[in-house]
Amino acid sequence: MATVDENIENLSQAILSEARGETEHVKADAQARAEEIKRRAQEQADAEHKAILDQASAEANRLRSQALATAQLKARSSELAHREKLLDRAFKAVRQQLPELQKRSDYGQILSVLIREGLDQLNADRVEVRADTVSQKFLTSQFLDDISKATSVKLAVGRSLEQGSGVVLDAADGHLHFDNTFETRLGRMQSRLRPAAFQVLMGDSE
Repeated sequence: MATVDENIENLSQAILSEARGETEHVKADAQARAEEIKRRAQEQADAEHKAILDQASAEANRLRSQALATAQLKARSSELAHREKLLDRAFKAVRQQLPELQKRSDYGQILSVLIREGLDQLNADRVEVRADTVSQKFLTSQFLDDISKATSVKLAVGRSLEQGSGVVLDAADGHLHFDNTFETRLGRMQSRLRPAAFQVLMGDSE
């Protein structure tokens, strides 16, 4: 039969063995927890790193797109500015040649059309016709009578134009006014003619 001392020794050994087992279990659990914490920390760090890279990449793409758009806008603005300069030069040259129209053999007919257009715009019974010195030579009594008979509008010749070639029509004591000089007509037509004029300047007549 074991003595008391032996029993105490056996109990002590059992307790120590149990304690060592519990310690190993705690250590293993702690190690597993530490590994899990380390893994989660690494995953979070990787996610944050990826988010930062994605944000940096997106920002770089945005800046590239912005720079490209700015460059394209500047190029387009420069192209439009060049186009406008060409068109302005072209229309300026045309404007300088407008008086040559008065040398045409059918200028009387052209002048009649200018006056009739003005009469349609004014829609008045009595109209005063003002013209440049060259055009005034065509405004004879017979010339005006023919237009009056065709339009039922009484016409009178006013003072000469100081600027422009063609006619300016006044009615209702000057309260109604229509400028149908070649220069003003060109100005009215200019916006409509610009696209076609630019194609001609660029050598594209289609």
